[in-house]
Amino acid sequence: MAGKFEIYKDKAGEFRFRLKAGNGENILASEGYKDKSGVDNGVASVKKNAADKDRFEVKESTSGKPYFVLKAANHQVIGQSQMYDSNDGAENGIKSVMNNAPDASIDDQTG
Repeated sequence: MAGKFEIYKDKAGEFRFRLKAGNGENILASEGYKDKSGVDNGVASVKKNAADKDRFEVKESTSGKPYFVLKAANHQVIGQSQMYDSNDGAENGIKSVMNNAPDASIDDQTG
């Protein structure tokens, strides 16, 4: 099963997306966007940039757990992963985004 983007509204009324792998696991999440066009552009940017390994950066949280961000060509963060227990876990997450994002379907739940 292929990955998919879920577009939804959070409790504050902002638009967000999450990229889910084929197994249903969340592998990337966005920031909040004020309007629908912002989140649509974010999804398009992830699809475009996910194939480029250089767009990913592994970071460390304040609690010492690794995670990664995906950046656009202008270096703006367009998505962030969950926290992982190891750098290998984060690297596997990057591979999952690279494999799932380009052809992922879009499930717009803002109806």
